Amino acid sequence: MRDLHRIMLSSEVRDLTDEIGRLFEDLDRTARDRRQPSGHCTPALDVRETGEALEVILDLPGVPADRVRILLKGGVLLVVGEKSSPYAGGHPDASFHLVERGFGRFARAVRLEGAFDGGQTTAQVSGGELRVVVPKITERRGQEILVPVASA
Repeated sequence: MRDLHRIMLSSEVRDLTDEIGRLFEDLDRTARDRRQPSGHCTPALDVRETGEALEVILDLPGVPADRVRILLKGGVLLVVGEKSSPYAGGHPDASFHLVERGFGRFARAVRLEGAFDGGQTTAQVSGGELRVVVPKITERRGQEILVPVASA
């Protein structure tokens, strides 16, 4: 019985050792990946609703307005663009120890819940932020509207 217990324990230890080895391999792979400049980024964003509009604010430091495109379609606000790497064409003999900032293409989508006037949407890049303002529609269905009648 003792031998069986030893065999079972030995098997569990081997399994645990294998699992720890896989974890270290994954950790090493992740560390290698973080030393390479990436080809994509995911800018942080905030979505804020006021009484008049929906505001979407994205962190886009170093991204000029001509590198951003904003589309409104089917109740979705889509922001796409590209953040250029400052290292492009840099020192070919340089190696990275750590890269946390993302560079490359990005796309963020925000579903618009409610009635918004997409035709009056504005966007501005300032201080490393993109601010998109989508005004709410103030006229609601069911509102009483007096329509003048002209005589012929």
